This record gives sequence, structure tokens and C-alpha cells, in this order.
Amino acid sequence: MKKVITFGEIMMRLNPEGYRRFVQADRFEASYAGGEANVAVGLAQFGMDAAFVSKVPAHEIGQCAVNELRRFGVDTSLILRGGDRLGLYYVEKGASQRASKVIYDRAGSAIAKAAVSEFDWDAIFENVAWFHWTGITPALGGELPEICLEACKAAKAHGVTISCDLNFRKKLWTSAQANAVMSKLMPYVDVCIANEEDAKDVFGIAASGTDIAAGKLSREGYRSVAEQLCAHFGFKAVAITLRGSISASDNDWAAMLYTGGEAYFSPTYHIRIVDRVGGGDSFGAGLIYAMLNGKSPQDTVNFAVAASCLKHSIEHDFDLVSISEVEALAAGNASGRVQR
Repeated sequence: MKKVITFGEIMMRLNPEGYRRFVQADRFEASYAGGEANVAVGLAQFGMDAAFVSKVPAHEIGQCAVNELRRFGVDTSLILRGGDRLGLYYVEKGASQRASKVIYDRAGSAIAKAAVSEFDWDAIFENVAWFHWTGITPALGGELPEICLEACKAAKAHGVTISCDLNFRKKLWTSAQANAVMSKLMPYVDVCIANEEDAKDVFGIAASGTDIAAGKLSREGYRSVAEQLCAHFGFKAVAITLRGSISASDNDWAAMLYTGGEAYFSPTYHIRIVDRVGGGDSFGAGLIYAMLNGKSPQDTVNFAVAASCLKHSIEHDFDLVSISEVEALAAGNASGRVQR
């Protein structure tokens, strides 16, 4: 079985019950998640050998995060122990015209204070087929930009395919900071994943004919974005999710995969959202699974979008769906009828 390594931070997520606002909450639901951890869980649901690399505190809360990954089939043997705290983030789910909100409390987390010398990447990448990370990880600062660079160099030396989700977070760094760091890392990346805004926010490459706030997305505009990214960094493929935001409750959801000089577009799904956090990560997991299993470019983007469409119907960050459920949706069974 082909092995996938993901690397990043896992945090505790706290959210009010249902659609309550922070100021209304007298209790919070606790779960554990993070961009790359979410991808590992999604891959594990597809039967892949997925391992997560990180660092968590050597206390009970750190163990809770590890246990959550183990519960869903992720290999946690490469997670380091140490540091003082596990990062937190708070999620207030939006509805109708009220947007969702995320508040981070992750400064000084165990992974943010990790050192380059703690990771033996040559050992980690033995017999590994794929390495995935996101732009969130170097954005945490400290030695993480250098750690990501060392990881990418080692992965390349071992012949491992590398994917990166740009995942720009303005609450973690500025566009200028992101550009400076990510531009040094991109030459090692084979598959670049982004949402409809990331290329503009990180590299200043915007899609023409597009008004994201109005939900107007230009296919040709995003094809041009992918072409420019490939020309500049030498990516083998660029995948861009295309979210048309009608409201916080209703979105149109699709994606484009650009590879071999051709652009492949998925069907568009009309989603009634239960929880959108982790939607991009579930797309990444679907994309990696499909590419590793030799699906055609069109089938790959169709599978990835179907996987992430289903994630929007699931509480919390993880995409807890099976291959058969994703393939049924990708084949056109979108009715949601009870399965007996």
C-alpha cells in the first residue's frame, strides 16, 4: 500500500452548540483537527496508509489529540512529544447572511516551538509515496519555515511526490510574508492546491472576470491562474476549488484540475452547509487518493470535489466518508435518499 505523510499542527477545536454565537454559549463542543491532520484522516477513510507528523505536549490534552487521530485510522507513531501547550481555535458557525468566524489561540504551541533538529526526515520518508503540507505550517513562524524546507528537500531526495495547499490565513501572516516564504518552498512542490483566493493572496496572481464576493467565478480566469503558477514554479498539476458563496448556508462547490496543459472542471454541486470547516482539506485528501490510484484527470477532480461536497454535510473538520459514498455522488447520485 502506498504511504502518505502529512505534516502540520493539530489543535483542539471549540465551538458553541449548533448555530449559537460565542456570546450566547454556556458550553462548547471539543474536537481535534488541523489542515494536514484532516487530510490524513480523510485518506485513512479511503483505506490509505496515512501518517501524521507533528509535535504535541506530553500531557493528557496532547494525548487526546493523538487518540482522535488513532480513532480514525491515522498512524501517529511519528508525532513528537514535548512543549507546553496544544493550540486552540474557536469556531462560530454562520448561517444565512451571517458569516462564520474563527478565532485562533495557538501562539507558543508545541509545534510552533519545534526545532529543525527534532525531525529525521530521511527516516520519515523511507518507503513513502506522497508528502502533503499546507501554507499554515510555515505561517506559524519560529523554525517552521526552515523545517518545511528541510522536509521538502528530503522528500525530493527520496523521490516522494509533494503536494502543498497554499491555505493562506491572514490572521497568521501578511501576503508579503507569505510570498517571501512560500516562493522558496514552491520549487519543490509537484501538486499545488488552492482555493479561489489563495494565488492572489500569496503570489498576486488573480483570476480575471471574477467577483468572489458576488459569487462570480471565471473558468478561463482560473485556467490562466493555473497556467501562470505552472510556468513560474514548474508544478506538474494545479488544483483550485471554486466556491460560489450564495450565503453562509448555501454554496456552489466545484473545482478545476490543470495538468498536462489542459484544464478539467468538475460538476458544480449546490450545497446546504452543515459545517464548512475542513472542506478544502477533504478536497486535498480526495485529490491525493485519486492521483495515487491512477484515476484520469477528469475522474480525479470529480472524485475530489464529490468527497469535499460530502464533507460539508458533516459536523467538525474530518471527512468521514467512504470511497463508495464518494463514487456514488461522483457518478451522479446526488439525491440524498435514504440508503436501505
